Amino acid sequence: MESVMRDMLTRIGGYERCVTEFVRISSTVLPPKVFYRLCPELKKGGKTSAGTPVYVQLLGSDPALMAANAKVVAKLGAPGIDLNFGCPAKTVNKSRGGATLLKTPEAIYEICAAVRDAAPSSVPVTAKIRLGFDSDAQFEDIAAQALKSGITELTVHARTKAQAYRPPARWQRLRDIANPDQTPIIANGEIWTPSDLFDCQTQSGCDAFMLARGALCRPDLARAIKAHCEGQPQEPMSWAEISELLLYFFEANGALYQRKYAINPLKQWLVYLQYCYPQAAALFAQVKRIRDPDDMRAALLGATAALAA
Repeated sequence: MESVMRDMLTRIGGYERCVTEFVRISSTVLPPKVFYRLCPELKKGGKTSAGTPVYVQLLGSDPALMAANAKVVAKLGAPGIDLNFGCPAKTVNKSRGGATLLKTPEAIYEICAAVRDAAPSSVPVTAKIRLGFDSDAQFEDIAAQALKSGITELTVHARTKAQAYRPPARWQRLRDIANPDQTPIIANGEIWTPSDLFDCQTQSGCDAFMLARGALCRPDLARAIKAHCEGQPQEPMSWAEISELLLYFFEANGALYQRKYAINPLKQWLVYLQYCYPQAAALFAQVKRIRDPDDMRAALLGATAALAA
């Protein structure tokens, strides 16, 4: 999740932590400017404007190189370091990153242990895995190897790499983790509503959860879950409120990068929003061929004005 979206969602509320998009570690120790670019919150104490900590996520397969980069991240003041063993992208897997490491659980241990040893004890080191690569036959061993490394927490996306993002998530498999040290386990996958979270809790036995695509489809999902837990269910944000967020998202990205680079992230977010807001589909159809930043801004302002009329 990129920085503008992190800032926006945490201001809406309900989140205890964010994780950056992965930083690819392939052949060198990266300079600070790379980490600052992907995690500008490092210049502000490692937190969003709402005060939510942001962990820096690393993806790679060389334990020593991952450890060396983790040292850089820790010195820059990251509140935590997360390790990605779940990315299913073919380009990433071909270069022995992400989910392909699920085939060799011992490699996951070596990377986690090296990063844990390199980072100060005060800096949490967490990891994210899936149930396996082609199947979940090795899941128990994958989880055991990660946990014995001494990581602070383990997040489990309850699908294999082969399943990618296809439902269902097999939350019940998280109960099969041997966890003698009672390391916190975080459940992830197919949480779109507050009721989904409670189903996940029942099936997985977990009491901590990670939101991913669901947060992009419903920006107030974390706040809604928190309110539901407190016995105060809330209606989803209105389309008028979402329209204001779309304009903010576009302008904030334009200020952070060149304005032309703010167009595609906006279109991508509209695709996610369609799952909860049918109005997003109509707006996407209107703007999908726009390439000029001024035209995009005019379209967003027009949509907002039409709602206010």
